[in-house]
Amino acid sequence: MNNGTWRRIREIVRKEFRQALRDPRMRALMVGPPLIQLVIFGFAVNMDVERARIGWSDGDRTPASRELRAAFEGSRRFEVVAAPESEAETQAVLDRGEAQAVIRVLPGVAREIERGETAAVQVLLDGTDSNTAGIVAGYASQVIGRFAAQAGGGGSAQPGLEARSRVWFNADLRSRNYFVPGVVVNIISLVTLMLTAMAIVREKEIGTMEQLMVTPIRPMELMVGKLLPFGVVGMVDMALVTSLALLVFRVPLRGSLLLLVASSALYMLTSLGTGLFLSTISNTQQQALMSSFMFFMPAFMLSGFAFPIRNMPLPVQWLSYLDPIRYFMEIVRGIFLKGTGMEVLWPQMAAMAVFGAAIMGGSALRFHKRLD
Repeated sequence: MNNGTWRRIREIVRKEFRQALRDPRMRALMVGPPLIQLVIFGFAVNMDVERARIGWSDGDRTPASRELRAAFEGSRRFEVVAAPESEAETQAVLDRGEAQAVIRVLPGVAREIERGETAAVQVLLDGTDSNTAGIVAGYASQVIGRFAAQAGGGGSAQPGLEARSRVWFNADLRSRNYFVPGVVVNIISLVTLMLTAMAIVREKEIGTMEQLMVTPIRPMELMVGKLLPFGVVGMVDMALVTSLALLVFRVPLRGSLLLLVASSALYMLTSLGTGLFLSTISNTQQQALMSSFMFFMPAFMLSGFAFPIRNMPLPVQWLSYLDPIRYFMEIVRGIFLKGTGMEVLWPQMAAMAVFGAAIMGGSALRFHKRLD
């Protein structure tokens, strides 16, 4: 590119920044989504169960049953908030949501333990929240298993063998560490997609596109000048969210910050290209906004942000390979939580490069054709 080309691109970039900062809707899109998503997924969305509320129904009333209750109360995972006496009271406790589970010690448990028989303790769970129910069930099984082993009730098939678990990458199992890195992906996707689509459509909507077409600016220079400002906005939002993730939410960043920046820039080929394409099929900013959401929401659901891809039906898993956000999500979480480098993430980087080149190239051709 010669000096005249760079000068024309620089003028378009300046114009875009001035226009974006002057428009209240554009300013809101630059600042609103990053802050809202970070607050929601950093503070509000918490799938951790640090202290479960349980009810205790003791039908045995023996020293053994009281020791078992003491084991639950001594665990930092449980808080006994109710003591139902009958099945009707137990059901009422769960119906009203007073407790997330009720532990029922059936009559004769102590006698069965003394005989060396297998004694059953019921764990009644509120299954309306399946994630919480599964976690509480696991915690309860651990407490009961330890108590059975100490009481000689067959809690371990091999008395000399003890299982000790160690969690890699997220030792405290904090859901915040899982969700906040994904916000980086969503911010870059949503902001660059919507801003690009709306900025170009705005020129057509207010009638200034024709004025630009009669200037010496070439279509490629116009496209680059339109896309660069929102690429910069995307990188600034990425830096903002990453900084807050590290400083406020204490999310670990174990990998290379330079690799995170490079992968973000590579991914923006896809998001900016998609916004450019949506701008060519929309006539108003409202249409561009709706088209952006229609593209983003399915891609967001298939990215693995909230729902593991391996749990999806097999045809949906195959479909997710066509979702560029999936690859960027894997890269960002790998860099944040696992500290993985290029030697592991190169397949995802290659896939993003292919998607980015194809989408940006096709969108540029369509944009050029529309201008012609």
